[in-house]
Amino acid sequence: MQYSTYGRHTVVDVWGVDSSFLDNVDYLRLIMVNAAEKSGASVLSVIHKKFDPSGCSILVLLSESHLSIHTYPEEGFAAIDGYTCGKRVDPKIAVDHVVDILKPKKMYTKTLIRGSNEIDVLD
Repeated sequence: MQYSTYGRHTVVDVWGVDSSFLDNVDYLRLIMVNAAEKSGASVLSVIHKKFDPSGCSILVLLSESHLSIHTYPEEGFAAIDGYTCGKRVDPKIAVDHVVDILKPKKMYTKTLIRGSNEIDVLD
Protein backbone atom coordinates (compact mmCIF):
# COMPACT_ATOMS: atom_id res chain seq x y z
CA MET A 1 0.00 0.00 0.00
CA GLN A 2 1.29 3.45 -0.89
CA TYR A 3 0.61 6.40 1.41
CA SER A 4 0.26 10.03 0.40
CA THR A 5 2.08 12.77 2.28
CA TYR A 6 -0.68 15.24 1.32
CA GLY A 7 -2.38 16.94 4.26
CA ARG A 8 -4.59 19.91 5.17
CA HIS A 9 -3.94 22.00 8.26
CA THR A 10 -6.62 24.50 9.31
CA VAL A 11 -5.80 27.02 12.03
CA VAL A 12 -8.29 29.46 13.52
CA ASP A 13 -8.03 32.18 16.15
CA VAL A 14 -11.41 33.13 17.63
CA TRP A 15 -12.09 36.20 19.76
CA GLY A 16 -15.11 37.37 21.72
CA VAL A 17 -16.19 33.93 22.92
CA ASP A 18 -18.19 33.57 26.15
CA SER A 19 -15.60 32.85 28.86
CA SER A 20 -17.84 30.25 30.54
CA PHE A 21 -17.59 28.08 27.39
CA LEU A 22 -13.82 28.50 27.20
CA ASP A 23 -13.29 27.40 30.80
CA ASN A 24 -15.53 24.30 30.66
CA VAL A 25 -13.14 21.48 29.78
CA ASP A 26 -15.85 18.78 29.82
CA TYR A 27 -18.09 20.74 27.44
CA LEU A 28 -15.20 21.52 25.09
CA ARG A 29 -14.01 17.91 25.16
CA LEU A 30 -17.46 16.77 24.00
CA ILE A 31 -17.56 19.44 21.27
CA MET A 32 -14.10 18.47 20.01
CA VAL A 33 -14.88 14.75 19.83
CA ASN A 34 -18.20 15.46 18.09
CA ALA A 35 -16.41 17.75 15.62
CA ALA A 36 -13.86 15.07 14.79
CA GLU A 37 -16.58 12.46 14.29
CA LYS A 38 -18.65 14.88 12.18
CA SER A 39 -15.67 15.29 9.83
CA GLY A 40 -15.40 11.52 9.42
CA ALA A 41 -12.14 11.25 11.35
CA SER A 42 -11.28 8.27 13.55
CA VAL A 43 -10.71 9.30 17.19
CA LEU A 44 -7.88 7.37 18.85
CA SER A 45 -7.67 9.20 22.19
CA VAL A 46 -8.39 12.47 23.93
CA ILE A 47 -6.21 14.24 26.48
CA HIS A 48 -6.95 17.48 28.25
CA LYS A 49 -5.48 19.84 30.80
CA LYS A 50 -7.44 22.34 32.91
CA PHE A 51 -5.31 25.29 33.99
CA ASP A 52 -5.54 27.28 37.22
CA PRO A 53 -7.06 29.82 37.47
CA SER A 54 -8.62 29.38 34.01
CA GLY A 55 -8.24 27.95 30.55
CA CYS A 56 -7.67 24.53 29.11
CA SER A 57 -6.03 22.59 26.32
CA ILE A 58 -7.62 19.62 24.60
CA LEU A 59 -5.98 17.33 22.07
CA VAL A 60 -8.01 14.83 20.08
CA LEU A 61 -5.59 12.36 18.55
CA LEU A 62 -6.94 11.09 15.25
CA SER A 63 -5.91 8.21 13.06
CA GLU A 64 -5.60 10.95 10.42
CA SER A 65 -3.60 13.31 12.77
CA HIS A 66 -5.13 15.71 15.35
CA LEU A 67 -7.66 18.35 16.42
CA SER A 68 -6.81 20.74 19.27
CA ILE A 69 -8.02 23.79 21.17
CA HIS A 70 -6.21 26.06 23.63
CA THR A 71 -8.35 28.57 25.52
CA TYR A 72 -7.82 31.86 27.31
CA PRO A 73 -11.21 32.61 28.93
CA GLU A 74 -10.01 35.88 30.48
CA GLU A 75 -9.38 37.16 26.94
CA GLY A 76 -12.38 35.49 25.25
CA PHE A 77 -9.81 33.82 22.96
CA ALA A 78 -9.23 30.30 21.67
CA ALA A 79 -6.74 28.84 19.20
CA ILE A 80 -8.21 25.92 17.25
CA ASP A 81 -6.10 23.62 15.11
CA GLY A 82 -7.00 20.71 12.84
CA TYR A 83 -4.62 18.67 10.72
CA THR A 84 -5.48 15.60 8.68
CA CYS A 85 -3.36 13.51 6.37
CA GLY A 86 -4.77 12.35 3.05
CA LYS A 87 -7.84 13.59 1.23
CA ARG A 88 -10.61 11.56 2.92
CA VAL A 89 -11.09 13.78 6.00
CA ASP A 90 -11.32 17.58 5.74
CA PRO A 91 -10.19 19.24 9.00
CA LYS A 92 -12.13 22.39 8.09
CA ILE A 93 -15.38 20.50 8.73
CA ALA A 94 -14.29 19.76 12.30
CA VAL A 95 -12.93 23.25 12.94
CA ASP A 96 -16.06 24.90 11.49
CA HIS A 97 -18.23 22.77 13.79
CA VAL A 98 -16.34 24.03 16.85
CA VAL A 99 -16.51 27.65 15.66
CA ASP A 100 -20.27 27.37 14.99
CA ILE A 101 -20.84 26.33 18.60
CA LEU A 102 -18.50 28.91 20.17
CA LYS A 103 -20.02 31.79 18.15
CA PRO A 104 -17.02 34.15 18.25
CA LYS A 105 -17.35 37.85 17.50
CA LYS A 106 -14.13 37.75 15.42
CA MET A 107 -12.34 34.93 13.65
CA TYR A 108 -9.11 34.64 11.67
CA THR A 109 -8.41 31.47 9.69
CA LYS A 110 -5.87 29.95 7.33
CA THR A 111 -5.58 26.54 5.75
CA LEU A 112 -2.19 25.14 4.85
CA ILE A 113 -1.67 22.46 2.22
CA ARG A 114 1.20 20.32 3.44
CA GLY A 115 3.22 17.41 2.13
CA SER A 116 3.20 18.53 -1.51
CA ASN A 117 6.60 20.26 -1.57
CA GLU A 118 6.16 23.95 -0.62
CA ILE A 119 3.52 24.69 2.04
CA ASP A 120 0.64 26.46 0.28
CA VAL A 121 -1.43 28.90 2.33
CA LEU A 122 -5.12 29.30 1.55
CA ASP A 123 -7.43 31.92 3.03
